[in-house]
Amino acid sequence: MFDTVLVANRGEIAVRVIRTLRELGVRSVAVYSDADADARHVREADTAVRIGPPPAAESYLSVPALLDAAARTGAQAVHPGYGFLAENAAFARACADAGLVFIGPSAEAISLMGDKIRAKETVKTAGVPVVPGAADPELVEAARELGAPVLLKPSAGGGGKGMRLVRDLTVLEEEIAAARREARASFGDDTLLVERWIDRPRHIEIQVLADTHGNVVHLGERECSLQRRHQKIIEEAPSVLLTPEIRAAMGAAAVEAARSCGYVGAGTVEFIVPGVDPSAYYFMEMNTRLQVEHPVTELITGIDLVEWQLRVAAGEPLPFTQDDIRLDGWAIEARICAEDPSRGFLPSGGTVLALNEPQGNGVRTDSGLSQGTEVSSLYDPMLSKVIVHAKDRPTALRKLRAALADTVTLGVPTNAGFLRRLLAHEDVIAGDLDTGLVERDAESLVPEGVPAEVYAAAALLRQFPAAPPAEPGWTDPFDARTGWRLGGRPAWTPHHFRIPGHEPVPVRVRGTAATAELLLGEPGEAGALTATLGGTPSAPGRVSGSGGVGDISVSLDGVTHHFTVATSPEGVWLGRDGDSWHVLDHDPVEAALSGARHGGADTLAAPMPGTVTVVKVAVGDEVEAGQSLLVVEAMKMEHVISAPHAGTVTELDVTPGTTVAMDQILAVVTPHEEEDA
Repeated sequence: MFDTVLVANRGEIAVRVIRTLRELGVRSVAVYSDADADARHVREADTAVRIGPPPAAESYLSVPALLDAAARTGAQAVHPGYGFLAENAAFARACADAGLVFIGPSAEAISLMGDKIRAKETVKTAGVPVVPGAADPELVEAARELGAPVLLKPSAGGGGKGMRLVRDLTVLEEEIAAARREARASFGDDTLLVERWIDRPRHIEIQVLADTHGNVVHLGERECSLQRRHQKIIEEAPSVLLTPEIRAAMGAAAVEAARSCGYVGAGTVEFIVPGVDPSAYYFMEMNTRLQVEHPVTELITGIDLVEWQLRVAAGEPLPFTQDDIRLDGWAIEARICAEDPSRGFLPSGGTVLALNEPQGNGVRTDSGLSQGTEVSSLYDPMLSKVIVHAKDRPTALRKLRAALADTVTLGVPTNAGFLRRLLAHEDVIAGDLDTGLVERDAESLVPEGVPAEVYAAAALLRQFPAAPPAEPGWTDPFDARTGWRLGGRPAWTPHHFRIPGHEPVPVRVRGTAATAELLLGEPGEAGALTATLGGTPSAPGRVSGSGGVGDISVSLDGVTHHFTVATSPEGVWLGRDGDSWHVLDHDPVEAALSGARHGGADTLAAPMPGTVTVVKVAVGDEVEAGQSLLVVEAMKMEHVISAPHAGTVTELDVTPGTTVAMDQILAVVTPHEEEDA
């Protein structure tokens, strides 16, 4: 076994690998960019080395910097995690040339399976069924021959980056251009292939493990059909779709795919499976690395995949055969991502002000977060994974919903509440899954409005903040925030709040924290509600910390609601059941003046923090309604900014490469006078 291993990654996977290294008594070396100087993986490693400024190309993707860090710390091997250089054949080869063991397959296997075109031909020769399709340069002709719908995929990478489902071939060339641009940005290679789209498919993958002595086994399947924008969000093992016979056949095909490229280490063979006929499965690709969803396989097999990556790389043979593999119970994983479902799942960011990550009793959270972590748009949006193990699928589903309800990440909007509702979807409970389910029903899983108790909690916190104990004796009524006035009922105290993605809401309060009255909305919209506030932002709760973090309860018309609360200079964060709300003060007068100054509806603002990658217009250009003007990229996701109406570009405040904050003004399109009239 190695003495020292360098982990060439960041975030939750770096923390995960470091955990197993510690259990094996192996010294761990972390690397970090300037943006990650205080990251959790840096603190948990035995040694950490700075490798450059935030841009990935100058830090986590810098092969010279990584090799230098290994040399300076005496590392004998490098674990690449996933993402970044994990499937980079040149990096694997550079490690070997530097005398380092690359914990993964050979550079040749990575190169072969990383090229989807060559991979399909190789496994097809080995007898593994593949999806009909073709590649550059016959892309357009093949797509028209296959007929809509077709799927465009980058040849050089996976993870859903650059994939485009084309149902209308009249926009084929535009979709090809967009797919090439994203593939080039993500993988440095814009070669594409096109495949026949299988309607309502299921995505099922097989985990394989191979050693240097010729032994190859599979560890069962993972169902990964719950996806959004081709990104997996829920994974489970085993799959309700497969019979023991089909599982054995797919497992054998996966083993042959691994043997066909001389694979060594942990890898995953991915199949597309028609839900109506699971026996008609097709090879999609092979991921030559550890998968994000590997924990579900670990929980049902009892095999630590990272440990066996290390042992195989150190030359040890697998001590078990295929007949020794047993699947015990059910495991399900949910990916917690920095994104805001209420704003169309736009990437989010911010500082983690309050954090609770469930652990124990069949619940496991793999995370790179800690309180105070700054989540930026520089890296992938996945923050953590919540995984559960139970005796059967219904129990696992209930346990994961409960774990997500107990997950708190205040300061950064996440999809935890959305995932909890998805796991309660009737088709998910029934196991009737396909890769389009989430996209079809996403809107119904995002609440339309904000619960009244959220605004009530914000108003009561603003009206009755934590205060030192009152001194004995008489209290001046004008010092209390009760609305007291001489000779009449207490006055209403008005508050105006705004939650991103929702319209501003006025709330009026009078009384005390113990016997308050509230009016939500404009005067006359509704009657007064009775409310009480329990706890304070600074009170100790299950979320530890300081600076205004704790638990509160709000009783609204006799119904008590519990929240985790965190305060910050920008406002207050409230969390419950995996959902969170950032409640900001709203000044109606200032908002009206600001809208007038910036052109109101004519103004185009950044929908998310990120980087402007494409600018297609200049000041003075005439544009049509819906015309694409700019592209903003964040967390490997592109967002096109289009003209709200026909008109003239009168302001343009950004250029390619400009870093922008959420809601920052990008451009102004002034409508033509006759249209304005």
